[in-house]
Amino acid sequence: MNMARKFEVWRSWVVGAGLIVSASLFAAEGPLLEPLGGWQVRATASGVSAELTVDPPDLVSVADEKYDALAVFQGPVWRRGTPLQGTRAEACSVADALEPGSLTVRDGAGPVAKTYQLGKDYQLEPRWGGFGRLEGGTIPPDKPVFASYRYALMRLDSVILTPDKKLTLRKGVPNVATPRPPDLAEGETRVGNVWLSGRIDKLTPANCFPVLETAYPEPPRAVPSVAERLLPKTVAKLKSGRPVKILAWGDSVTECVYLPWEQKWQEQFAARLRERFPQASIIMLSEGWGGRTTTAYRNEPKGSPRNFADKVLGLKPDLIVSEFINDASMDEAAVLDNYGEILKDFQRIGAEWVILTPHYARPDWMGLKQEREIDQDPRPYVRGLRLFAQNNRVALADASLRWGRLWRQGLPYSTLLVNNINHPDERGMKLFADTLVELFGSTGPK
Repeated sequence: MNMARKFEVWRSWVVGAGLIVSASLFAAEGPLLEPLGGWQVRATASGVSAELTVDPPDLVSVADEKYDALAVFQGPVWRRGTPLQGTRAEACSVADALEPGSLTVRDGAGPVAKTYQLGKDYQLEPRWGGFGRLEGGTIPPDKPVFASYRYALMRLDSVILTPDKKLTLRKGVPNVATPRPPDLAEGETRVGNVWLSGRIDKLTPANCFPVLETAYPEPPRAVPSVAERLLPKTVAKLKSGRPVKILAWGDSVTECVYLPWEQKWQEQFAARLRERFPQASIIMLSEGWGGRTTTAYRNEPKGSPRNFADKVLGLKPDLIVSEFINDASMDEAAVLDNYGEILKDFQRIGAEWVILTPHYARPDWMGLKQEREIDQDPRPYVRGLRLFAQNNRVALADASLRWGRLWRQGLPYSTLLVNNINHPDERGMKLFADTLVELFGSTGPK
């Protein structure tokens, strides 16, 4: 489906305690980027049109890559056995990068080495690029193996309008999971990006991302701010300079062992909040548990190092900001029930609460067929959070809205996921911080 030349940008924002309001901000003549077959695209912008040729995905050949020991072929599909090093992202493999028929596994380097048999000695997860030894096969558990294979890297190429009004194509830097568009020179305008999403054999509309907006359209600044209405005790402490204790409570995205400390969403938020309230004394605490849900936390027994009463309620924070993409399997009724119990716990200790809606995860996990035209989050969990916040006057930082519009900025949202599944990079973490400071009457990029 081609992107229409005439398009209308819609903005949804949270008013009060979670009411979703949409408004048409503007109608404009937008750029057009469409595939012509194979590796050809037609770009049109500012009255200029050009047919451009995109280089196919970058293929990498690996020979005799050593693995000191090969794990048994088991585990979830994204981490089954041992991830091939070339197709490995953060903590797991990348889907659709490996050329499955290219893999050979041997007991040494060089032509005289023994070749192991697929299906007898080892098995391969062909889409995700994990391989592992089979019980009863001839691969010893404590001996090295050597793998040879081919895989494709991702790439974001940009169609650029030059100062002399010509359209040109510039290649991005290939990356296994998080490719970034190439830099612009002075006076240049990015018309769109072409996403080489791994091992593909042609371009389709799903690979073409015209730039329809250069930044997220921030809502009008609310007076009073959402925080002033729903987080009055926190705001009073921020303004007075009295110490305010904020707890970031969540899963692996909050624990965030994969990014430097200052790039975590809670640390970006704290830094921005200190800019907004320079007199404030902010104590930022974090309690994150990878792979777990709010229910898992609340079910931990007394004495557990993750006991909810000790690790969350026992800290007596003034403000709790919760982030749980691992709760995304909940339907709306489960959200209203489970989060209602959490609210009672927080009210009992006098803590105020901000709920972060989650970022987008892998498209197939969300029921999405592409990464364009996806402004509205389809997950019942997100609808449930919005309804819960509205019904209970709980502050909602609706980060999902920002993730759903990345395609309008020419960015496939999954290129911000360092594990190609659900772990945001520092740009994705900034979207959380942007959403949180919006509640406090501070908008725009920092």
